[in-house]
Amino acid sequence: MTAYQALTRAGTTTRDAARVTGIARSSAERDRLRPTLSRPAPRVPANAFTAGERELVLRLLNSPEFIDAAPAQIYAALLDQGVYVASIASMYRILRENRQVGDRRRLARHPARARPELVADRPRQVFSWDITKLAGPVKGTYFDAYVMIDIYSRFIVGVKVHARESGALAQAMMREVFDTHGVPHVVHADRGTSMTSKSVADLLEDLDVTRSHSRPKVSNDNPFSEAWFKTLKYAPVFPDRFASLPEARAFMTEFVTWYNHAHRHSGIGLHTPAEVHHDRHHTVRAGRETTLTAARAAHPHRFSTTRLLPKILDLPDQVWINQPGPESQAA
Repeated sequence: MTAYQALTRAGTTTRDAARVTGIARSSAERDRLRPTLSRPAPRVPANAFTAGERELVLRLLNSPEFIDAAPAQIYAALLDQGVYVASIASMYRILRENRQVGDRRRLARHPARARPELVADRPRQVFSWDITKLAGPVKGTYFDAYVMIDIYSRFIVGVKVHARESGALAQAMMREVFDTHGVPHVVHADRGTSMTSKSVADLLEDLDVTRSHSRPKVSNDNPFSEAWFKTLKYAPVFPDRFASLPEARAFMTEFVTWYNHAHRHSGIGLHTPAEVHHDRHHTVRAGRETTLTAARAAHPHRFSTTRLLPKILDLPDQVWINQPGPESQAA
């Protein structure tokens, strides 16, 4: 620090002195202002508030009359009453010293929503559903596609396209899905009006199905439905608009059929959702093993590992929505 001070006294700029000595200019400035025997602490201004006066001002700012008001409002109100206690700047300074600068109004406090944590280790345990918009024939018109997916098999167990969104239509789709594929343990959805409607809630309660909902504004809590909608809308065959409701329904039926029975999904060992959902994947896996065994025997130099099937062909043991971390599992 002595070298820094000597350089600056000799006329060297603070930037060059900092570069030569390696001392930050901010550190040097703090050292310069630090009281010493030869440089006592600066005197307190004669017009400064005493500790007692600051306490009185703070008590006034936090009084029931002014607790919700900004300092400028308090200042004007007091002047109108013929009272002056401090300037607006002084009020802010006292609030800042007490860490009270911010929104002083009483704000709503929404309760924290629980993070949904759902797991499935076979089909028909957890269904996830959502509604997406399909553009209609003219700008501003839309059809609503109701889609329900089995999160383990990725099989689309239900799809309906309607001209509007309602809880009654969602309930009707669910009844049809449950009659065809069985009643799951859990149905997960976001917090849309149809998802939280009384008709849907009553149906799930009657069937003893656990209802699960995403946290508000957390799309990652419903990843399987959101991912499927992206697969749908980024498909090369997906049109910009649908000319009519029957056209939208026909397209969705055809697309879901392809997805369920022809699309090899990377999340389920490159099986089709139908193979996993209907427990046919064991036969498919055995056929893959036979093919690769024959290939390995014919060309052993082309296989660098002893593993028969590559990892990408493995079916996961469990599928999660928000899998807890190691800390949560240990607890």
